[in-house]
Amino acid sequence: MQLNKIPATVVTGFLGSGKTTLLASILRQVTGKRIAVIVNEFGEQDIDSDLLRSCSLGCEEEQPTEDSDSGIYELANGCICCTVEEEFLPVMKKLVERRDDIDHILIETSGLALPKPLVQAFNWPEVRQHCTVDAIITLVDGPAVAAGRYADDVGKVEAQRRADENLDHDPSLKELLEDQLGAADLVIVSKTDLLSAEQQQRVEAIVQQQVPGAVKTLFINQDTFAEDSDRLEALMGIAAASEDSIDQISNHHDRHHAEGAHHDHAHDHFKSCVITLGEVDSQRLKSALQQILLDFPIYRAKGFAAIPGKPMRQVVQAVGKRLDTHFDRLWRQDEPRQTQLVIIGKDFDEDALRDTLGTAVAEPA
Repeated sequence: MQLNKIPATVVTGFLGSGKTTLLASILRQVTGKRIAVIVNEFGEQDIDSDLLRSCSLGCEEEQPTEDSDSGIYELANGCICCTVEEEFLPVMKKLVERRDDIDHILIETSGLALPKPLVQAFNWPEVRQHCTVDAIITLVDGPAVAAGRYADDVGKVEAQRRADENLDHDPSLKELLEDQLGAADLVIVSKTDLLSAEQQQRVEAIVQQQVPGAVKTLFINQDTFAEDSDRLEALMGIAAASEDSIDQISNHHDRHHAEGAHHDHAHDHFKSCVITLGEVDSQRLKSALQQILLDFPIYRAKGFAAIPGKPMRQVVQAVGKRLDTHFDRLWRQDEPRQTQLVIIGKDFDEDALRDTLGTAVAEPA
């Protein structure tokens, strides 16, 4: 039996709170650790896992498949509470088989999933023997909570929740946030550079109402972890053994199920598409994305862009009214230089989206 269990960090938080950014920073900057990553995100194409993929388990470059050794394991979309036995446990068993090659496991939950059922799975004998939950980290969008919205765009995140057949049975966003906070071993409040001192105090008060006194709150901005591997590595050594106390946590989700709630299948509540273009002008792409965010009920747009003359791939993310871009890595020789975006929304005209985004296509050299 392995005396030292593999520690796992569970990262939860609403859409746009900064989960993928945090995980990507850990994978880029924390050296000397072999890290496996499990992602459970919402979308037709898992852009988040592609963003993380190049840095896991020794930064292997191959694209993973179901049986890949690349270190990225993708779960189906939806609420982990409803899929943990069918999907999460088989993945954990694969990691246990590879335990001699793994120093740490990072788990990014869907923005609307709860950590409790996932952490409970660590008490299954075949998992508990070899793995422990180092900590549950809940990320909170500071400006959104300060404004009483809980997420950057409550309406669109609420629509995302209702759109997924495995999530629409859950309680309100406020209650979901309370459930995520109630399970946390550490709370990270993001985007605090956009908060005044008074707003920061307001957010801290809201958080402290939902967490035990021993749970710390860390306020960060986009530069907090920049090239600071020591602070990032400190997030991976909390040693909370969260699985030991997870059953004691009572939340809205459990009470909702106890009252006989059922899962309403609602495939017609949302639609998604993947739009592929060639190389694009960066400014025109931003303008086109901002236009479709105004014209259509778009919940999220995320993907990669190929910019003429730029050797690196540009990451594009749009949530609510916020649009962010950055370059993440060099294009590989064996991949096409193309732009690919996942659009998730409701009742939009895919051809109209394609036409609008097509205006960003760069002229041939």
